[in-house]
Amino acid sequence: MSRNKGLGKKKRLGKAMNQNRRVPVWVWAKTKLKIRSHPKRRNWRRTSLKK
Repeated sequence: MSRNKGLGKKKRLGKAMNQNRRVPVWVWAKTKLKIRSHPKRRNWRRTSLKK
């Protein structure tokens, strides 16, 4: 990837970075451990973002 990125690409990458977090612990407590994993979790090596 190039070092200089356009604003649109930067915003998309930033949004993807924020979305790629684990489920908060308070959600575990609220749902009595029924929801533990995040279905849309993404690993930077395995799956790539759309261009």
